[in-house]
Amino acid sequence: MTAISIHALAADELDAHADALARIMAETVSQGAAIGYMQPFSVSDGLDFFQQQVFPEVRAARRRLLLAKLDGLPAGSVQLITSLPPNQPHRCEVAKMMVAPAARRRGLGRALLQALDAEARAAGKSLITLDTRTGDRAEPLYRAAGFKTAGVIPGFALDPDGRALHATTYMYKTL
Repeated sequence: MTAISIHALAADELDAHADALARIMAETVSQGAAIGYMQPFSVSDGLDFFQQQVFPEVRAARRRLLLAKLDGLPAGSVQLITSLPPNQPHRCEVAKMMVAPAARRRGLGRALLQALDAEARAAGKSLITLDTRTGDRAEPLYRAAGFKTAGVIPGFALDPDGRALHATTYMYKTL
């Protein structure tokens, strides 16, 4: 039986998980995930991303970082951006949903989204938004978790291999 656990990382836990998070990100981008980065993407690139962009935001309580473990080993993560403009105190954004390729199709994504809902509620949020590559394998997962499509923008971003532009689907969920 597979054991899944989800944990919101506290500021004093970030550095201990940096290498695992960077590895998951590098594997995810290498497999073609459209999370804002281009190939090639190294573990070192992932470390820079987490240490320079994510960890300071978590420490400042403007972002929450959830770590998924599969059988006790780090296998996925997602971020919840909770600090948005003053006219949007009720809203938060999902960022960088990642599940390591070897851990996919085992319920980690679903578990991360359930934990994300709990984090959003705990932060006093009533609306969650996200965007995802149109047609991506994550899109049905988001729908199954209760997200609705707000719209599609064609030619939004390059695929990670740089060969083509893809559309993005904006989605939302009310809590």
